[in-house]
Amino acid sequence: MKTIQVSGKRKTAIARASVKEGNGRIRINKVPLDILTPEYKRLRIMEPVLLAEDAYKKVDIDVNVIGGGVSSQAEAARLVVAKGIAEFTKSTRIRETLLKYDRSLLVADVRRKETHKPNRLGKARSKRQKSYR
Repeated sequence: MKTIQVSGKRKTAIARASVKEGNGRIRINKVPLDILTPEYKRLRIMEPVLLAEDAYKKVDIDVNVIGGGVSSQAEAARLVVAKGIAEFTKSTRIRETLLKYDRSLLVADVRRKETHKPNRLGKARSKRQKSYR
């Protein structure tokens, strides 16, 4: 029985998944995908599953997501599910379908939060206002 380990990131959220032969069960932090809340998070994670058609019914995917917010966790989990299905099946047709639909399904978004600069107030790029009068 072969098992594949896959990981993905989005902002500060990190998702790790183990993909193994099974009958299409997907769990996110030990919660089945069918009852995951909020709903937009579930729908976002289901995108690669729907695009892969019957290929996902041959695998069980257990995803563990930590860090970040709700949206970042959903994006990281989505990336991991898509990567796992593509890597397990080794199908170029599925891979091309996922890339054509949305490149971020298989390629991680590397943007991160900009660091704060020293001696500045508030945000990373904010500057102190000057008054000449």
